[in-house]
Amino acid sequence: MPYLIDGHNLIGKMRQISLDDPHDEAKLVHHLRRYMARHRKRCTVVFDGGLPGGPSRDLSTHSVRVIFAHGGTTADNIILERIRATHDISRLIVVSADREIVDVARRKHFRVVSPAQFAAELETQPVPTEDDANPHISADEVEEWMRLFGVDSGEEE
Repeated sequence: MPYLIDGHNLIGKMRQISLDDPHDEAKLVHHLRRYMARHRKRCTVVFDGGLPGGPSRDLSTHSVRVIFAHGGTTADNIILERIRATHDISRLIVVSADREIVDVARRKHFRVVSPAQFAAELETQPVPTEDDANPHISADEVEEWMRLFGVDSGEEE
C-alpha cells in the first residue's frame, strides 16, 4: 500500500530536519528512501513551491516519487486531486495534518497517519553503518551474482 505524503507537514514534525534548512526536502527524501526500502513500500511526497516544479527526476527513485507544486497550485491541491482520483481504498495511506486532506481521505476510507506518528517511525529506523553496504543482499549473494555475470571479485582463492 503506497503512501501519499504532505512533505512540509512531515518535515515540521521531524526532530532531525528543520523547515529552515535549505536542504530540508532532500533530507526528508533520504529518510523516506531508507524507510521505503526497508519496508518494501512506495510513496509519493508532495512539497509546496519547489523549482522547477512538477515531478523531480533528481530526487525521485523507484520507491520515492517527489513532486513539487507549481503553476499556481499547492501541495494540498495535488494531494486532494490524487485522493479523489483513487478509488481502491487499499491503495493509499495518507500522511497529512491538513484538515481538508484528512477529512476527504477518511470519507473515502483511506488510512490516515499523522505526520507526528510517521516522523517518529522514520526517526526510529536503524541508521545504516558502513558494514551495512546493502542490508538486503548478503556477501554470499553478491559473490554468486558476480560469478554468474563473470565478474572477477578481485579476491585471491
